[in-house]
Amino acid sequence: MDPPPAINPLTTPAAALPPSTLALATRTHSQPPFQITSRKLPILKSGPIDAMSARLGIPVPEMIFGDNLVSVAHPPSGWSVSFSAEGALDTVDKTGEAGMLRVAYAREWSSSRERTSAGISEVVRPFDWSYSAAYWGDEVKAGDGRGLGEGQGNGEGEGEGEEEGIPLELLKRRDPILFADEVVLYESELDDNGISVMSVKVRVMEQRMLLLCRLFMRLDGVVVRVRDTRVYVDFAKEVVIREYTAREDKFDNVKRNLYMSGMMPDAVTIALRDSNQVANLLPVVEHSLESACLAGKS
Repeated sequence: MDPPPAINPLTTPAAALPPSTLALATRTHSQPPFQITSRKLPILKSGPIDAMSARLGIPVPEMIFGDNLVSVAHPPSGWSVSFSAEGALDTVDKTGEAGMLRVAYAREWSSSRERTSAGISEVVRPFDWSYSAAYWGDEVKAGDGRGLGEGQGNGEGEGEGEEEGIPLELLKRRDPILFADEVVLYESELDDNGISVMSVKVRVMEQRMLLLCRLFMRLDGVVVRVRDTRVYVDFAKEVVIREYTAREDKFDNVKRNLYMSGMMPDAVTIALRDSNQVANLLPVVEHSLESACLAGKS
């Protein structure tokens, strides 16, 4: 699957904001030879929302933080990867070809969201209204063409040979955290039928860093999805690893597994709102791993 044209969140749409506002909202940490940036601003107003919807060709979620971003850059080579709301929403299915979802309470929903024909209710929104983005970030290749791969594939990395995974044991070490942030890109309550939220967490230690961009989508009575993009950087080796994992299961299966773990009903209700509590219960349906070495060539 070919990736959509790259969107540069460093200039769109926050470039219209006063420089002083951007400066106050932006945090930058340099861990040579990499630079990590995060920006948090309020929910977009109606004008920028309409403009973004026009660019994307779909309505945007009711809580859209269109000026927020997290980026990781390697200035010596010109390589970078950025995460933004518009970039994420540009990966949402805009045709309905991937399969439309029906809510569990179709009768109550039918007045404004569905059509009923011969007793069958079908969603008529011509896009994935659950905002289940499969987002790997917007990558800018190095000046010499080096990068993480040509696109968002179906389970295999794009690099040559066998890719090395993210070294989880190193990340478990209690190294001092030099920089950390959490940035929400968008959130929707799916017309009170669940939740779809995408956020980015980043933590930087002296020798390495990890970024997690997570989509958590729960459509009550139907399905639960967790889609994770992790970006790991080894600063000394100048190596970047990107891992994408998509997990999914039927809502009833997830609820049943929570009960079988010994949880009481109230605890199950709380757990269904917490991606950290349900992610490991979901089967993996897609996985991809790719890496790039950005060190100068001798």
